[in-house]
Amino acid sequence: MSGLVQGVGFRPYVHSLAKSLKLGGYVKNVGGSEVEIVVEGDRDSVSLFLYKLLLDTPKPAEVEHVVIEEVHQGEYLEFKIEKSSGTLYLRSMLPPDFSICDECLREVLDPRDRRHSYPFNSCVWCGPRFSMMYSVPYDRNMTSMRDFPLCPDCAREYTDIENRRRYHAQGISCPKCGPRAYLYTRNLELLDVDEPIHEAAKLISEGYIVGVKGVGGYHIACLATDDDVVLRLRQRKKRPTKPFAVMTLDIDIADRLVVLDDISRNLLLSPQRPIVLLLKRESSPVSKYVSPGMAHEGVFLPYTALHYILLRDVRDRFAVMTSGNVTDEPMCYNEKCAIDKLSKIADFILTHNRVIVNRVDDSVIRFTDGSPILLRRSRGYVPQWIRIPFRLSVEAVAMGADIISAPAVAFEDRVVLTQYIGELGNGETMSEFLKYLRYFTDVYRVDSAKAVYVVDKHPRYISRAIGVEMSENSGKLVEIQHHTAHILSTMADANLLGESYIGVATDGVGYGDDGAIWGCEVIEISRMGYRRLGKLSYVKLSGSDRDVEYPARVLASYLTRILSEEEVISLYEKSGLVKTLPGGNLELEIFLRTVKKNWIYSSSLGRFLDAISVLLGVAVTREYEGSPAIRLEEAAYRGSLLPEADFADELVHVGEVIEIDPIPLIERILKYASEGRPQRDIAYTAQYVIGRAIGRAILTAARGKRVSRLVPAGGGAIVNSIIVRGVKDELKSEEFVLVLPTRIPPNDGGIALGQIYSLAYIANIAS
Repeated sequence: MSGLVQGVGFRPYVHSLAKSLKLGGYVKNVGGSEVEIVVEGDRDSVSLFLYKLLLDTPKPAEVEHVVIEEVHQGEYLEFKIEKSSGTLYLRSMLPPDFSICDECLREVLDPRDRRHSYPFNSCVWCGPRFSMMYSVPYDRNMTSMRDFPLCPDCAREYTDIENRRRYHAQGISCPKCGPRAYLYTRNLELLDVDEPIHEAAKLISEGYIVGVKGVGGYHIACLATDDDVVLRLRQRKKRPTKPFAVMTLDIDIADRLVVLDDISRNLLLSPQRPIVLLLKRESSPVSKYVSPGMAHEGVFLPYTALHYILLRDVRDRFAVMTSGNVTDEPMCYNEKCAIDKLSKIADFILTHNRVIVNRVDDSVIRFTDGSPILLRRSRGYVPQWIRIPFRLSVEAVAMGADIISAPAVAFEDRVVLTQYIGELGNGETMSEFLKYLRYFTDVYRVDSAKAVYVVDKHPRYISRAIGVEMSENSGKLVEIQHHTAHILSTMADANLLGESYIGVATDGVGYGDDGAIWGCEVIEISRMGYRRLGKLSYVKLSGSDRDVEYPARVLASYLTRILSEEEVISLYEKSGLVKTLPGGNLELEIFLRTVKKNWIYSSSLGRFLDAISVLLGVAVTREYEGSPAIRLEEAAYRGSLLPEADFADELVHVGEVIEIDPIPLIERILKYASEGRPQRDIAYTAQYVIGRAIGRAILTAARGKRVSRLVPAGGGAIVNSIIVRGVKDELKSEEFVLVLPTRIPPNDGGIALGQIYSLAYIANIAS
């Protein structure tokens, strides 16, 4: 039996069920993270056992595949849980980390309970799983809980078949035998305090910054209501404007800070407990510096007793709870990293002695035109696999991309993406990338000497270089174009099986088949391959990273199609835009000369949005991935479409490849700005009109073709609600429907799924 059947109380449930029906046999974990059951008894009782087994599984369990065989092994006097085996029969899902359940939290809050105020309480239904697993099968000795032998009280619960929540619960413990919390100064002096979590909460309330070890890594916590404290954290973290997340004690407090509906409530209260980006309440007491210039706040709820106890004792009952890392490096998850790096940011460090085996960042969800979309897929969601409607004839490893890295392994009809790794720009992140590739290939017994490796076509991608090197043993390497993989990823997520689709991919950067930098592409995908049918018109860039870091350079290139070089320089001087470039006039002049002689073409929607963000004075630099475009969308909150803005058709030009030319839109923006129109209305109109133009390009590309009316969309920029609204409004005029992914991020964090899907959909490596 496979699915999510280890680490979820499945064996105790099977044992209890068999005993209630007076059946003999056994249940045990086996080496592919699946469960083997042998049951013996009269036919009616066995039939009832099978019926109840599938009808009333434990809360987190998911049974996906059952193989039933009739065997003759002799008589069993009783039913028992047998010792786990390393034999692999069926591959099954590793359990993700679950938030603390209501029953365990009640025990923590009950002064009469022996686990009162115990920060590591868990049961068969909740608590850490993947983050503390060394290997499979999921048994205590395969997790970091092996360092904590059970005390007599816990051992009694562990062996009590009537104790449904603790019978054979591998992660259980109590204050007598479990992990302990400790509080250190930034100079690594252990504080001799009876209640380190309470003391840490007191320090946070007094305005100190505290590093907090959680399930999958460290957070940095501080007051969210004190401007000075938040600014001090920004200065120490070297993070001028990137939003921080806020953890609230409960859903009622979250409701004081952000606007909730039934969907967002359910997400916040789900076992995954992601960070959810929600509209700020005007009355929110949260400092404006927590998410400066943003209309939305990232909030989440405690997912461990430790977090709950901490926030219960913090003055505000909520706090900034941001990733415990140095900017552009992975989150710390061990004490060495905390000592070396977090001690330079935090005044104190609240830690514990349970080893975090696998780093797992918090997952992040936003709403795009009313629908929840994953931005980061990690804690709570990984390592659950995604099933695709094809069965691969080979095992495969997909390397994903470099910026939001999350590679994958695949076998049969299943794809297992790793957790969010980060940007492959430093040695530490690369080590994490290789670590989790090895982890998943080992756990799922993927034969590296026979596997197919799928890589991005970008010749300078680090992930590609790693894949090419790994494939040397097997000799099997498949390349897939970046934006095609984005669209295929959404197709896989939605189980799209038709013969031909016209999809759209919008992002910041991807290597194009013509050597240009693509980023807004209309692509037809069929079993025969893919074909680019439309694009955003090329803009000339220098190819330097400064084009991304200082988007005024991109704007200048766009403006040279309207104005002379001298007029661009004059406009920059008069408007003050020249001050957004560190090199001032000289940098602008050198850039303009460079793109006249030695340029790189880009059709990136991300770069276009960055340019508009500069033009409207919303953002002048890129602090983090996609930040100018993100801030442009936020600036348009409560904006309206300008009444004379129905000109999207003017942007679409039919040729061998359909072009979306943004120049008429830029001219209108300049006109609107000169007329003093409200910034938020101009920002809204710019994004909506480019969305309508993309939708028009899709419809034009589909004309006369036998294609599905479902339009799969991917890429980091497709999460923009205003652009999506524009695309949808245009598509519905001819009854086409935009499809966004629901189980994986549309950004590069989900691209490995599309790379795998290309094997089945295009390369025909499927049965």
